[in-house]
Amino acid sequence: MIEKKAAGSVLGNAYKIINRDKYIIALVVPAFLFFVIFHYIPMYGLIISFKNFNPGLGIMDSPWIGFRWFEEFFKSIYFLRLLKNTILLSLYNLIFGFPVPILFALMVNEVRVSFLKRSIQTISYLPYFISTVVIVGLMVNMFSPTDGIINKFIVDIFNTEPIQFMSQSKWFRPLYISSGIWQSFGFGSIIYLAALTGIDITQYEAAKIDGAGKLKQIIHISIPGIMPTITILLILSIGSMLSVGFEKIILMYTPATYDTADVIATYVYRRGIIGGQYSFSAAVSLFNSVINFLLLITANGLSKRYAKNSLW
Repeated sequence: MIEKKAAGSVLGNAYKIINRDKYIIALVVPAFLFFVIFHYIPMYGLIISFKNFNPGLGIMDSPWIGFRWFEEFFKSIYFLRLLKNTILLSLYNLIFGFPVPILFALMVNEVRVSFLKRSIQTISYLPYFISTVVIVGLMVNMFSPTDGIINKFIVDIFNTEPIQFMSQSKWFRPLYISSGIWQSFGFGSIIYLAALTGIDITQYEAAKIDGAGKLKQIIHISIPGIMPTITILLILSIGSMLSVGFEKIILMYTPATYDTADVIATYVYRRGIIGGQYSFSAAVSLFNSVINFLLLITANGLSKRYAKNSLW
């Protein structure tokens, strides 16, 4: 009898909570279903990493071959190049790209004219919504050796030969990183601007009374105030270091730039989607995910120990 009353009480409380927060739950349900359908259920397919997958036989009936695909990948002549390019692109993006939204948010936060502030934010957000195909198309036109505005400027000012920006491997990383920063820094600053609005304004007023200028207010109030947000986003960025997207790289690279442009994601695309080697590509993707998971755990542990902020 007591157990029945306890169960009824739990169900009753659950019903009250659901009824009270039904609109919030309705907003969360689509996101929950998205992750379940497109992220968790497909994890069943990871088993093909350990099989010689044949679409005609299906996942369960395909022959089991163990770690053969992993060994093939590690012994591949492309392994070190892929790993190096992936890490360097992610590392450069972290070093040069991660601080830009923070600095931009701090500067925009100091703008006191509402119309000017909104205009700056709107203009900076726009590139984020431009298609990657369009962005790369703009880059191809701007850096064209025949009629690109950048090469025309170089030829006219320095009286030199035009530079083959898009077909020289040494220019791939600078173009990839700089275009990515330009496209995403404005939208990325939204989170930091939201965090800055949560800082108690009385702290700034007290700092003014004590004679602190704008720079000191930023250093001693603004940055410490958004430091938890910075730490969390840094952990997430480190945890996805090997997840360099292949869409933009495929649009930008050519066989001439493979030595600096070819990354794990593009290699998986060529071997899996184009080459039809699904098991091999699944094995490489699984390796990529495991390394990202280990990086995330490590970054979270270090942050928890030294910065006293963490995801969990």
